[in-house]
Amino acid sequence: MVRPAPQVLRQYALIADGERGALVGPRGDIAFMCAPSWHDDAVFSSLLGGRGGYGVSPADDRFVWGGYYEPQTLIWRSRWVSTNAVTECREALAFPGDPHRVVLLRRIEATLGVAHVHVGLDLRADFGARTMTVARSEDGHWHGHSGELAYRWSGSTQHAHLEDGRLVLDLVVPAGESRDLVLEITRGELPHRLPDPEKLWDRTVQAWKDTAPDMSSSATPGASGHSYAVLRGLTASTGAMVAAATTSLPERAAQGRNYDYRYAWIRDQCYAGRAAAVMGDNALLDSAVQFVSERVLTDGPDLRPAYTVTGGPVPDQQDVTLPGYPGAPVRTGNWVNRQFQLDALGEALLLLTAADGRGRLHDDGRRAVTTLVEAIRKRDHDADAGIWEIDDRRWAHSRLMCAAGLRAAADAPSLGIDTDAASSWRDHADELVSSVDRDCLHHSGRWQRSPHDDAVDAALLLPGIRGAVAAHDPRNVATIRAVLEELTDDGYVYRFRQDAHRPLHETEGAFTLCGFWMSLALLNLGRREDALRWFERNRAAMGPPGLLAEEYDVVQRQLRGNLPQAFVHAQLMETAHRLGQAGVSSQGFQARAR
Repeated sequence: MVRPAPQVLRQYALIADGERGALVGPRGDIAFMCAPSWHDDAVFSSLLGGRGGYGVSPADDRFVWGGYYEPQTLIWRSRWVSTNAVTECREALAFPGDPHRVVLLRRIEATLGVAHVHVGLDLRADFGARTMTVARSEDGHWHGHSGELAYRWSGSTQHAHLEDGRLVLDLVVPAGESRDLVLEITRGELPHRLPDPEKLWDRTVQAWKDTAPDMSSSATPGASGHSYAVLRGLTASTGAMVAAATTSLPERAAQGRNYDYRYAWIRDQCYAGRAAAVMGDNALLDSAVQFVSERVLTDGPDLRPAYTVTGGPVPDQQDVTLPGYPGAPVRTGNWVNRQFQLDALGEALLLLTAADGRGRLHDDGRRAVTTLVEAIRKRDHDADAGIWEIDDRRWAHSRLMCAAGLRAAADAPSLGIDTDAASSWRDHADELVSSVDRDCLHHSGRWQRSPHDDAVDAALLLPGIRGAVAAHDPRNVATIRAVLEELTDDGYVYRFRQDAHRPLHETEGAFTLCGFWMSLALLNLGRREDALRWFERNRAAMGPPGLLAEEYDVVQRQLRGNLPQAFVHAQLMETAHRLGQAGVSSQGFQARAR
């Protein structure tokens, strides 16, 4: 099945190797993959209505699907139960990935009975615009080009044939046996020697095993391990972590809210790095520190909100001529490249001081701390686009996050700053909090979004979590209460009220990120069981493969937006570990409930 209809987002699984990722549909189709890197054009784009694809599915049309990840990996097993057989397809991108060459592994296994599968390969570069040339070698493998990309398809491919410009294969796998397919894609030259599937699988399994940290301190070790694998799969060898693996999956149908998230957001990377620090993992923490420090030292007060994984500028937004995922057109690039986001400076300080606390901050990181402090001093009076990237204002959240970062830096154990500097940084933090009190303290005692917008915002939960003020500060407590009263529905949290005249769910989905913030905010107040309830409710938003998008449609019970959203998985992981550190676990809670 080469060009299947799109499925609801909760049905898709992700395979990734750090350098690129692919969404696998429930019927065995690789529905979206860019090559050779995250921000390059897609070679499989049926998810967005593009031509081409790579499908493996039972030949019997009557089957039901499922699947599961091998623990703490992004090795996915598609599983199909048909009338007379159970067939699995083990799927992975060879890990760790080569930045210049895609190696996509698919192993068809006859789990019960004889497996009859239909395979179709139609590689089309440039979002489906480039057809592929096809040639067959004497040993049975296939190769050719699509646009600037070269490919090779090997393994059990000798009986494939060309049909309407695509390669098709009807494969029979005896009961208890398996067959391998290996697809390589590159802009350069392919290696002379054919890949050995067994060695690739062994290396991939071992590499995932080597990266898996100890999750025993988490309230939900399995969920934390899976979220860690997602973040690791989204993190390139440059240290950059993309915000999501996809582009143009709509947050709200027909409202133009579809964006390209295949880039590295500074804020998101800081969330992931801090989560890694909380759980004691150095790999993700070091990656975040490396990438963020390099960007800070290069751009200083002009730090961009997002970069490509190689540290370059995000391209301007432009349309792609494809039908798109139902409800939105296709876009590449992102308008964030023209924004300034003040809170990112504070988030970067929080990341670097967390690394310092674990003894993982080196000279570049220390220089980046000083650069960030000066950048905040230079720009803290500037209007910025804020965390939600809307319009330029004096956002309360942005200033409070800078205050949190300054306080953390002043208290960092080994930065080597003198007493006067530390005192100056604390004074600056106090000044920022006072500035928010002057123009963003609501008459009810809570903080409001900006000087001329008195609404409450879920982002204002974060300053109390990160230490801009104490957890029990009356302003923070009042803000938590207001978010609970005004921005929640059925255990989920919305960012802010976009329309005072309509219910929350009619204007956008709930933000699972904000739901995990609520859990942390209540945990800091000592409300441990409430914190666990909010955590579990928002964790339940994920689909069967355990992936979370940016938004969750509370009424329709569907994921909305690009998939998977890295910062949501980062916050899930941090929240689970903080609950565990506080002696709260899902199993313990369930036992008490019984």
